[in-house]
Amino acid sequence: MPVPHAEDEDVSPEEGVPISTETRINDRIRVPEVRLVGPNGEQVGIVRIEDALRLAQESDLDLVEVAPMARPPVAKLMDYGKFKYESAMKDREARKNQAHTIIKEMKLRPKIDKHDYETKKGHVVRFLKAGDKVKITIMFRGREQSRPELGFRLLQKLAEDVSDLGFVESSPKQDGRNMVMVLGPTRRKADVMAEQRAERETRKHEGETPDAAAETPVEAAE
Repeated sequence: MPVPHAEDEDVSPEEGVPISTETRINDRIRVPEVRLVGPNGEQVGIVRIEDALRLAQESDLDLVEVAPMARPPVAKLMDYGKFKYESAMKDREARKNQAHTIIKEMKLRPKIDKHDYETKKGHVVRFLKAGDKVKITIMFRGREQSRPELGFRLLQKLAEDVSDLGFVESSPKQDGRNMVMVLGPTRRKADVMAEQRAERETRKHEGETPDAAAETPVEAAE
């Protein structure tokens, strides 16, 4: 009968609790038998631990415990060093490609003039194109506080003007002396980042071609 898995852990003699949860490999797997999986995923079956270790040694591979809670535990023949390296590279790439949506903020006055409005709208458009959310804040001063409809209409107009790039994620609401609305991008941040990477790769490859380098030396250098 397999030894209970808790006894396979490294245990602190004083506290009687596990102090290591690392994946067990080779002779650190201390159970009588395992359900063995071959290097290509083939099911070998339940074998004695001695036989599994022998097969690993003959194949110049490691015996790795992949399902310790199974009864008996599942172990696989693999190159553990290569597996750890590839896993680390995948994690690194995943972190690199991870998209974090940022909330930008844009402040407007309820009686903003047309030129300033267009400038502010341009910033909102840029933020949404980058896949970021935008918090729009209308700031009321003095007697403007008695005219909340001015801020509401301004927020509605802005939402309509950028409707092809963003949507109203949080409807306009009064927040003290301010009125706030949140716009969300219609395109996901991850999609924007993927497109930007593709464009950079395309420019890089174009810059490396001899013809492109000869015609546009400055771009090729970049």
